[in-house]
Amino acid sequence: MDFNWSLMLSSYAAVFTPGILLWICIGTTAGIAMGALPGLTATMGVALLVPLTFGRPALESISMLMGIYCGAMYGGAISAILIRTPGTPAAAATVMEGYPMARRGEAGRAMAMALFASFFGGVVGSIIMTFASPFISSMALEFGPVEYFGLAIFGLSVIVSISGRSLVKGMMAAFFGLLISTIGFDPISGFPRFTFGVVEMMEGPPFIPTLIGLFAVSEVFNEVQKSGVVRQVKARLDQYLPSWSDIKYCFRELCRSSAIGTGIGSIPGAGGDIAAFVAYGEAKRASKHPERYGKGEIEGLAASECANNSCSCGAMIPLLSLGVPGDAVTAVLLGAFVIQGLQPGPMLYKEHIDLVYQIFASIMLAQFAMQFIGMAGIQLFARVVMVDRAILTPSIFVLSMVGAFAMRSNIFDVYTTFAFGILGYIMMRYDYPLSPILLALILGPMAEANLRRAMVISGGDPAILVSRPIAVGLMLLAVLSLVLSIRGHRKVEARMAEMEREFEKNLESED
Repeated sequence: MDFNWSLMLSSYAAVFTPGILLWICIGTTAGIAMGALPGLTATMGVALLVPLTFGRPALESISMLMGIYCGAMYGGAISAILIRTPGTPAAAATVMEGYPMARRGEAGRAMAMALFASFFGGVVGSIIMTFASPFISSMALEFGPVEYFGLAIFGLSVIVSISGRSLVKGMMAAFFGLLISTIGFDPISGFPRFTFGVVEMMEGPPFIPTLIGLFAVSEVFNEVQKSGVVRQVKARLDQYLPSWSDIKYCFRELCRSSAIGTGIGSIPGAGGDIAAFVAYGEAKRASKHPERYGKGEIEGLAASECANNSCSCGAMIPLLSLGVPGDAVTAVLLGAFVIQGLQPGPMLYKEHIDLVYQIFASIMLAQFAMQFIGMAGIQLFARVVMVDRAILTPSIFVLSMVGAFAMRSNIFDVYTTFAFGILGYIMMRYDYPLSPILLALILGPMAEANLRRAMVISGGDPAILVSRPIAVGLMLLAVLSLVLSIRGHRKVEARMAEMEREFEKNLESED
């Protein structure tokens, strides 16, 4: 597709009308609200509101759905930062830096950076999508089982970066996550594994209830255990945009994470959760102060939020160019296109090229709508952490259980949430990181299924894993990332030990 500047300008003129802008704002507001509520993911938000598009013009309908998609990707950060409950799976990495910032009274600063990073990533992703979608989609066509296995291995190499203080405990948590990811149907034969006859376990551990249990319910139990000694958090509520110094400090990671998110999003089957963890791991690996990560480092927050929002633009590339959904949300959007009598793919560019450009424009405008609506709500959002913990803690517990049930209307999911909440609490008590479990649950099934498929294709010859250039490149990147992350981890340990020695010397000198 040769880029047509005049068609692009006319597309912005068509979208920049009161009616279309209203639909974008309605969709963005609904998306932020749904993304912020645990259990109501971006996928569910788009699916619930698709019926509203019946009988509406195609541009109005798609513009509203784009607003929901973009808004929900940011909305997940709100609950992740304020109550340690990722509203969407893509916000799971945001918890690691956002919640510690809120705990030390910087909820407003964290919210402002999360919003700006989401906006920045969305704008950069929209630009890349507009100008490079044909090239990127042709690259995505090259991905088969071997490439997906390489991508999963590259993603799993991030585990070192999110393992916290103890690498051994991080690896143990990741290994446990890989073990429980084998529960359910075998990806090749379909034989049920480790289900103990429980029908609800046939599909494996339900991801959203597991996510809510590990991060939200475990924190509830932790708060109850500390009842009577928890101090009230005071949050700054006068910040709508990050300071210029914060933007300069995070700018390099914002650019890097935008590229990572768009690239990973353009690969069918990958999603914002993978993009966020990879960007977070790369940010920590490249940081001059990796010891700050896990304690409220704004650079890590910016990286994860920027990546998961640019990923939403990347996921639209294979949908529009090839008719192949990039993630679960675009799978629902594919149905919305069909409802409108449109078939995404190469013919869409030939028969409805004007609509394609208008979709590009609506996604870009949705990013600006998200920024302004998010700024309007920051004060309201940040006040959540100032609520009395005696009221907030049980409210989080109830909201978590309702969110777990809402996903599939299945009481088994509530039990799963409670069980993983207990597990998460025990792990927190003994200083085991929770994020490696989540990353293993995301990437374990992808790695296993595609490794098995590759072995079936090759007749059991493992040489197939090094027979494709993209796969070899991804595995080499995984090895490089692993080596650099381990070196960085050792530097962190050395710095922490040095700080402890200095602290002990100061105590001795005071005595």
